[in-house]
Amino acid sequence: MPKINLLSKELSELIAAGEVVERPASVVKELVENSIDADAKHITVEITNGGITSIRITDDGCGIEREDVATAFLRHATSKIKSESDLYSISSLGFRGEALAATASVSRIELFTKSRNEDMGTHYVIEGANEVLSEESGCPDGTTIVIRDIFYNTPARMKFLKKDVSEASACAAVVERAALSHPEIAFKFIRDGKLSFSTSGDSSLKSAIYSLLGRDFSNSLIEVECESSGVEVSGFITKPVYCRQSRASQYTFLNGRLVRCGTVTAAIEQAYKNTAMVGKFPGFVVCVKVPFDSVDVNVHPAKTEVRFADEKRVFDAVYYAAKNALALLDTRPVISSYKNDNAINRMSTEEYCQQKAYIPETAAEKAYKTFIEKPVLKTDNTSFLQRKDVKDYIQKSESVKIDKVDTKDQEVKKETDFSETQSFPVLDDKQEEIVYIGEAFSTYIVAQKQNSIYLIDKHAAHERILFNNLKNKVNIETQTLMLGVSVRLSREEFDAVTTNIEVFEDFGFEIEEFGNSTVLVRAIPAMLMSEDVESIITEAASSLLEKGVPSVEKIDRIYHTVSCKAAIKAGMHTSSGELKALAERVLSDNEIMYCPHGRPVAFEIKKRDLEKQFGRIQ
Repeated sequence: MPKINLLSKELSELIAAGEVVERPASVVKELVENSIDADAKHITVEITNGGITSIRITDDGCGIEREDVATAFLRHATSKIKSESDLYSISSLGFRGEALAATASVSRIELFTKSRNEDMGTHYVIEGANEVLSEESGCPDGTTIVIRDIFYNTPARMKFLKKDVSEASACAAVVERAALSHPEIAFKFIRDGKLSFSTSGDSSLKSAIYSLLGRDFSNSLIEVECESSGVEVSGFITKPVYCRQSRASQYTFLNGRLVRCGTVTAAIEQAYKNTAMVGKFPGFVVCVKVPFDSVDVNVHPAKTEVRFADEKRVFDAVYYAAKNALALLDTRPVISSYKNDNAINRMSTEEYCQQKAYIPETAAEKAYKTFIEKPVLKTDNTSFLQRKDVKDYIQKSESVKIDKVDTKDQEVKKETDFSETQSFPVLDDKQEEIVYIGEAFSTYIVAQKQNSIYLIDKHAAHERILFNNLKNKVNIETQTLMLGVSVRLSREEFDAVTTNIEVFEDFGFEIEEFGNSTVLVRAIPAMLMSEDVESIITEAASSLLEKGVPSVEKIDRIYHTVSCKAAIKAGMHTSSGELKALAERVLSDNEIMYCPHGRPVAFEIKKRDLEKQFGRIQ
């Protein structure tokens, strides 16, 4: 067996540095976190050649006492942990005492620092973990640290670095995330002598998002803010129509620390189910605060992964926060005629906020909903409220007294009771007149409401109505088949269907085992009378078999299948009476915003945009 040797201090420092310092961005991250922990209000990061030549970080924090400067560059030297109990309630970003020691072992460092209670500061130089200079110096309160020639003494590490532009982008990303997590701090990032970006430090997260992620992303957001069971959730999420092809625009901050948190991501994406298009992901900047002793941040060397004491409590708080925000603040997309504008920049602050309330139905509204929600609409052109069948229904219903509810003081409170039974119906508190104009391409309904024209996808709208009915078990009629339909399935599909027969019964199917991997369908939802029963059962079985998908989502996919097949199809002839009734339903119910697959149901064209396009106004 080879002889066992004790590694030298220099070699062990280099090995340890490899765990912390992978590239210039790693240095920037560790030192910016130190500045944040030092209560800095202004932090400036300057890099040259992607940070390989030099990194300079300046802050106005508390500084380092002269007697502690040399100690700060030793491994496991920290001001943030004093005892074992502190490890279970970590409130600072850095705490392991490795950042300065690891950086010093692979670079040349020059430090200027002064604490607020000292008359003179300290000038300190260290190269490759060896002290070169320590002297008094005149300097302002705070710390300026300059890192030069990273990996100068470990040239093998240099070959793993990417081009300067890539390393610079990685450094910029680190500073962006720090600025997003701490909008109360003013950040500047200077690259090769040019200012790349800066934030105001005015404590406004929206302002920081605007400065760092751009106007378009900023204007696509709706605010999230609530508290539940000791978990505070705040920040912004994108409207469903602006979901993206990747998760690149997702930022989660836990107690001020950027983390990768599957719990938070899963909760937010679950809140978008049936509103975001399949294959697209919401963007968000969400800050979660939990008691420090209920989370373990010491599970990853880079402190980017965390473990919660109660995952479900965090999931529920984030899920319902996002769900409530989508229900209350999402609005229909607008087609704008401005040459320098787009759909994202269409709303004023006032238009951004809507007051919604739960409003009891009148007899006429109840009758209206009853008839419009039927999958096959009436085909005559009689005005809806003049039709004899509707009038008869209303007449019979007028004897029922419905108490009105004063909704003027209803609002979403910061502390909300989150329960599994919570639903999100959203209705305007007054119904404006809706004028049916016509239909385009046998697909799109054209209607007017106040000072806007709406283009409504009739299939998407009807599909959403039927989907909501299935989920809420409203107006589901069953049609018994004279001759049952036998459906032959694979063994796995047969097991999936027969073990979930009660699920099918909930929305109008009557299914029984027929032996030899075959089921017999005795009854189906009335809305599916003209559809291929075998294909519906087969698709439903496939949904139930999909791996890695929660049971609730599998059921939703069956609802998708049924509502899509039963809805009015694009290109299908539809009477003007049916289209008018459908337009009235869509434009009076803000739950009908997206089809179950996430496509927008309607687009809005504002009168002022048309007038600008035609030159009537400037």
